Amino acid sequence: MEPSLTSLAHGGGCGCKISPAVLREIIGGSAPMGAFADLLVGADTCDDAAVWRLNDEQALVATTDFFMPIVDDPYTFGRIAAANALSDIYAMGAKPIFALALVGMPIDVLSTSTIGKILEGGASICAEAGIPVAGGHSIDSVEPIYGLVAIGLTHPSRIVTNSAARAGDVLILTKALGVGVLSAALKQGRLDAAGYAALIATTTQLNHIGGDLGLSQDVHAMTDVTGFGLLGHALEMAKGSGARITLFLDRVRALPQAEALAQAGIKTGASARNWASYGEGVSLADGLADWRRDLLCDPQTSGGLLVSVAAEAAETVLAQIRGAGFSHAEAVGRVEHGRPCVVVSLDDHVL
Repeated sequence: MEPSLTSLAHGGGCGCKISPAVLREIIGGSAPMGAFADLLVGADTCDDAAVWRLNDEQALVATTDFFMPIVDDPYTFGRIAAANALSDIYAMGAKPIFALALVGMPIDVLSTSTIGKILEGGASICAEAGIPVAGGHSIDSVEPIYGLVAIGLTHPSRIVTNSAARAGDVLILTKALGVGVLSAALKQGRLDAAGYAALIATTTQLNHIGGDLGLSQDVHAMTDVTGFGLLGHALEMAKGSGARITLFLDRVRALPQAEALAQAGIKTGASARNWASYGEGVSLADGLADWRRDLLCDPQTSGGLLVSVAAEAAETVLAQIRGAGFSHAEAVGRVEHGRPCVVVSLDDHVL
């Protein structure tokens, strides 16, 4: 009998990401890339994908993402990993055109049938996005790993980065938080059928709305909320934009059961690593319970988009996002003048 997928991995989903602090140490001393006039977006602002200008009408958007299993069903694992990888393309306001599979599997432990189902799951999500899996690379590895290289296109003038938020903008989050909490509860056998259904529904939902938002002049900045949690990715946006971001706690939605499970002490190790890495850049409301802070730091596998939009267009854009099937979308904060940081407030005066 084959072991379960999650039993073969020391972590799962975007909770596998190296902590922000360690990542800074690893890449902080990297040599500069030099002058490449056609490299429109590189690694300097911690954005979601690289962008290379092909010509006056086209820019290539490229990213890669892979991780270890967050669920035991191989087909579902493939779907989640693929949706997560494609999210970086949508977060740049672009649309994907093809993908390449990245596969690392313990060949002597898992059957070829199980591995094939993982790839089938990834291909099914790519089909939903209207793109092929055009190739890839595979290795024999100790832990199961799957993901994609994702390639997209956009117009050079329509790139949406994480570093162009403007003071006065409203911040919209397209999905609810709590993926890490639910996945931890699943590993502990404490997640019921309804909670599992909510976990799968959110992690396999493509952030396709990002490609449409990239066409709007009112959308100034965007990023996807993944392994560093809402606070971490909001802080990256604040630093890149040179602005303060205020998040209104009561506006931040949580997945069904996530708050109750968090209050019961269920969390991932990544949420603690996240807070230790960037907590000095965040000001929390007085008396904020630890479990609520943990949810704000919770690693989101295939999480939502954080969208910075002109205040006068916020209600229209929010309605557009909800109309595209993102029922948990909510206006969660504002961009303000001030030192780049994130402030968590108990007020809820966003719109």
